[in-house]
Amino acid sequence: MARKEIKIDLLIHDLKNPLAVIQAGLSGLLSRREQYGPLTPRQERVLTRLLRNTRAAQMLTHDALELARSGEGIIVRTETPLKTMIREMLTEFFDLIDSGISEPMKSADSFADMDRIASPAGLVLAVEPSLLERSFLLDADKTRQILRNLLSNAFKYRKRQVDFAVRQDGGNLVFSVKDDGDGIPCEYHRKIFEAYFQLSAAGSDPVRGHGVGLAGALALARDLGGDLSLVSGAGCGAAFIVRLPAGCKDPA
Repeated sequence: MARKEIKIDLLIHDLKNPLAVIQAGLSGLLSRREQYGPLTPRQERVLTRLLRNTRAAQMLTHDALELARSGEGIIVRTETPLKTMIREMLTEFFDLIDSGISEPMKSADSFADMDRIASPAGLVLAVEPSLLERSFLLDADKTRQILRNLLSNAFKYRKRQVDFAVRQDGGNLVFSVKDDGDGIPCEYHRKIFEAYFQLSAAGSDPVRGHGVGLAGALALARDLGGDLSLVSGAGCGAAFIVRLPAGCKDPA
């Protein structure tokens, strides 16, 4: 590894501790008012915004380290319950945009609960019922990272709704994230996966820029032995499809 890369990795790693201290302090101010004193509505809004952006910074540092580890061939696959992985990924995603959704998502007991909680935000979930109680051999951190980035991208360009679906195809899990936005013209289908390339999006979505982007998601998917593809056209939304190898363990 080059000296420059080592220094960047060390810098990213060293950012984790101060961010954790900031996050703990902000959480304490918001949740332990008997200890720290009451807050005005304006103060609460400011602290909530600071906490959300601190969590975004924590996620970025984690994602950057995972991307670097992936590039070095460090893959950690464990038996991962699919339902748990989806719930944790959705909690992380909504931590960035709406704590009113992320908090109940943390304790969602069933897939129906997850769908009900996510629905007001315009996210529709569809998973083959037979998969929900199964465990799969996955690198859960990297899989969640890929899916969070795809959801962030879809929410950026959607008009009203994003569809998230999971199915099994032989030895692969296939994840699909589809928005109902204006779509991506065919001439941009290759370029969209290049680092730093971004189509213009109407408005300013709070998830803009929170992640390593499509280039990073593609790199992670390929490092995991899978792939990421795009199905889209002008005026018909965009569907990003992730195919990942995953050994399956049937429930006992």
